[in-house]
Amino acid sequence: MGDKRIERKNELVKQIDFSPAGTTQKITGRIAARFSKDREIYHLLRKKITEPVICKEKELLIVGMPVYAGRIPQICIPSLRNLKGTNTAAIAVVVYGNREYEDALLELCDLLREQGFVIVGAGAFIAQHSIFPNVAKERPDQEDQKKIDLFSKKCMEKLRKYPISELKPLQIKGNHPYQEVIDIPLKPMGNKKCNFCGSCVHVCPTHAINRDNPRITDNKKCISCTACIQVCPTGARKFRGSVYQVARIAFWKKYSQRKEPEWFV
Repeated sequence: MGDKRIERKNELVKQIDFSPAGTTQKITGRIAARFSKDREIYHLLRKKITEPVICKEKELLIVGMPVYAGRIPQICIPSLRNLKGTNTAAIAVVVYGNREYEDALLELCDLLREQGFVIVGAGAFIAQHSIFPNVAKERPDQEDQKKIDLFSKKCMEKLRKYPISELKPLQIKGNHPYQEVIDIPLKPMGNKKCNFCGSCVHVCPTHAINRDNPRITDNKKCISCTACIQVCPTGARKFRGSVYQVARIAFWKKYSQRKEPEWFV
């Protein structure tokens, strides 16, 4: 397989992702790059989709979402509903931190189908856990990358072999109804290392950080996405406290055993 790019000539590839920790963007981008050098990219962390994005029949849509407690981020759903397919091929990807992706992949596929897309392939891949980074540390690793490329290859082979009209609906792992959306109780906070640069304020997708005192987090708004931790130049923003430390140890004991990607093509 090597590093050869699989070309899907004369087709526009649209890449959509929400990636506060950076790993979902990395995985989605790697898949998209196998299909085309030139892509139309939408990073939902930076800018929501507020107007309809029309995807033509001969185009390819690739969507990557992180998994939050078994669901896709609910903050992304309005943007995803602005994607308008016309029997457009789509690849759905979810990324989770080695616990379980539960209903997230099914939820994403259902939503895309409702918007007029035909799911060519759907995959669940593992990345370093954003809240407990000692779990799945430094993933996706080289073995993950090989499997990401294999998944991409299988999707391309399917697109080349069958017209969209002949593709049968994929049976995706998950449950109807989806499990209940729950609030993650652990929230990041700042400390005295904060230099009031405002980077966290600007990146937070839910406006949960106080502009006047960025050390403060509005726990009712925060979705624990960790975007603020990733951009903090001083390391001031982190998960802290005795409750977090106890949860971190318990989570590692329960979910440290390596899981492997799953896909449906």
